[in-house]
Order: sequence, then C-alpha cells, then structure tokens
Amino acid sequence: MTDSWRPTSARSSGSSPLKPPEQAELVAEPDLEDELESQEYQYDDDRDRDSALGSDIESSANSIASSILEYRIIQGRTYHSDRHNVNYFTPNDEQQVQSIDITHHYLTLLLEDRLFIAPIPNHVQSVLDIGTGSGIWSIDFAEQYPNAQVIGTDLSPMQPMWVPPNVRFELEDCTQPWSWGDDSFDFVHLRYLFGAIPDWNEFIRQAYRVTRPGGWVQSCETEVIIQCDDGSIPPDSALKTFWNKLYDEIGGKIGTSFKPLTHNFQESAFRAAGFRDIEVYDYKLPIGGWPTDHRMSEVGQYVQLTLLNDLEGYTLMPWNTVMGDNAPGYKENLSQMRRELHNRRLHGYMRTRYVYGQKPES
Repeated sequence: MTDSWRPTSARSSGSSPLKPPEQAELVAEPDLEDELESQEYQYDDDRDRDSALGSDIESSANSIASSILEYRIIQGRTYHSDRHNVNYFTPNDEQQVQSIDITHHYLTLLLEDRLFIAPIPNHVQSVLDIGTGSGIWSIDFAEQYPNAQVIGTDLSPMQPMWVPPNVRFELEDCTQPWSWGDDSFDFVHLRYLFGAIPDWNEFIRQAYRVTRPGGWVQSCETEVIIQCDDGSIPPDSALKTFWNKLYDEIGGKIGTSFKPLTHNFQESAFRAAGFRDIEVYDYKLPIGGWPTDHRMSEVGQYVQLTLLNDLEGYTLMPWNTVMGDNAPGYKENLSQMRRELHNRRLHGYMRTRYVYGQKPES
C-alpha cells in the first residue's frame, strides 16, 4: 500500500488480524472539458445474475417462498407488501435490483475486492445475510466459501432462482423477532438498512443472540446526506434542496432515521449488546469520478451510476412522504439532480461506516 493511502478514521477496542483497507484522501481532479461532465459509465453485469449456478431445481425453487405477496404499486413502481410493518422507501422491481447490484460492486471495490473486513475464520460454517436485497452478497460469499451454508433474508423475494447449492433465501422482517434459535451462526452480515430500523439496540441484540460464541457480526451503513468539503456544491443545488431535504425530513415522517453515522447507532448498539473487539472504520464515498486517486474515482463512478440508474426509485416515496402525494415539482427536481450528478465540478460524497464485533466465548 502506497504512502498516499490514509484511513478516514478508525476506532477499536481490540486488535484484528486483518487490516481493513484504507481510503485515499479525496482530492478533486482539475476541471475537465464540459463534454466530460456528461460522460456516462455503462454497467457491465458480467455476472449474469440469472445464470444457472445450481443444478437442483427443486431445492432452488424452495429457496424462496414467493407468489403469495401482494406488492404495492406506486406510480408504476412496485414496493414490498404492506403486510410488513416497515414502510421501506425503495422499490423491489428490476430497476432497483440493478442498482443494488451496482452498490454491491462499489462497496466491494471500496474494500479492495473483499466482501467483508471482520476477521472470520476460513472454516466458517453458517452465515446469515440480513437485508440481502438482490442476494448478490450471499451468492458471492457462498461461491468463495463453498463449505458454508448461507441464508439471505429480505422483505421481498427479488433474488434469482438459480443460486449456489449452499445458499437459500428466506422472507423475513428483521424489525420483528428473528425466527432463528440462539447461537445459530458463525457470521452475521448486515448492510444498508438505514431507514428501515426503528430500534437499533434491539436489532443488534437480535444479531448478538443468533451468533455463536466466538462468532462475528459486521454492519455496513451509509449516511445518504450528500456532503462537500471544498464548497463546490452551491446552496441552491438540487443535491441539497431536493435530495438532502428529502432524507433530512423523511425519517421523522416514518419513524426511522437516515443518519446512522450522525447518531452512532451501529457502534453504540454493538457495545450495548455485549460484543467485544469492536472495530469501527469510516469511509467517504465520492459521487462521480472526480477524485484523483484511481480506485476512489472508480468507486465514485459506480456510486454515480447507482443513483443515475434509479434516481426515481430512491426519491419517489420520500417525495410523496415529505411533500405529499403528487406534489408539484418532482419531475423538475429529478431532472435538475440528474444534470448535477453528471457535473464533475460538484465534489459531493456520502459517508459510510463499517462496524464489526465478536460475541464472547463465554
């Protein structure tokens, strides 16, 4: 690792045999020609999510209990069934699934091609992935650890039917009492649950309960409020007046928070639950390819692409919740934000935090 790499921040209460990757300082490239501001990056999904990775049709069909859900339809987009207590803010349709897969890609790039940073053993046997979304993390983990049994859970069955034989998906509302017994898993993976968890202490207590003594839990959350360190984003930018306004205000409307880092929900809940050897690592996710560092520029391009791919999916329900159903101005704000996302002179970023800890042996 070169001298240009620096940790954004790290706090620990114990040592870890795996050193998490450090992040390069975010320094903007000099202004480029205007035509580069509108350059779009294409998502090459070379994984082919629907390819046949397993061979047992019957077992894969049993992986997901589907067909009984009644999805809500809001302005042409489908959302998870309202039989769940959680009023989750993003759709569950194919367009959003694509953004979930792109998100997985940029987070893997951020971690230097790692799926996790917790120091789990190579012989891990049982893994739980809460909020699996498209299932891509569970699938990738199962391919890397073929001897592990991986369960991915979500509110909606939007995962592929063809998966590795050591993966299965279950419908589960993680804000309700978890259905697994005590001490069931060697590793519990939690990612991107901001806006969905009304009680973080109870949520992490559940993760602690189902983890075996000596096992690990890892949480990754992003605070989606867009920030800027160099003043390049003006006060009247749609990034502030549209996007940040919605995510500043929606939490109070639906009873959850979109600011897990500001309120330190993860680390506080890990400590309250009784984990030891807790490690905390903060990163900045640039929006766009403006950083001079190659890796962070690539990460930023995929963050940008995630948003551009489904900006409506990320903002439709927040807009209706904050501003009121069919309130005027939505399409205009959406168009303005799309233009700004292409502008390399706007050096925005979001903050991301990884927290992991070990359940004591006794």
